[in-house]
Amino acid sequence: MSDVLASLLDNDGKIKRWPKKPEERAAVLGYLAGKFEKGKDYTEKDVNAIIGGLHAFNDITMLRRELITAKLMNRTPDCKRYWIEPEAQ
Repeated sequence: MSDVLASLLDNDGKIKRWPKKPEERAAVLGYLAGKFEKGKDYTEKDVNAIIGGLHAFNDITMLRRELITAKLMNRTPDCKRYWIEPEAQ
């Protein structure tokens, strides 16, 4: 774990706050994306359950949206299916 990320997590591994610096945001989003299995389909409820346990500031919607905006997670237009692309072989 990077020092940047470590400074943003509490003792339970939860994100303490949404960072302002781009490098901190990238570290947090990478941390969140790493909690999902690549190539597996998730419902919005599944995504919310995973993200919900990983932060201490209660903004699941913002975190989910940031993952999509950063292109670390994909979703269908109707938001019924979410996934992280499997790595290229």
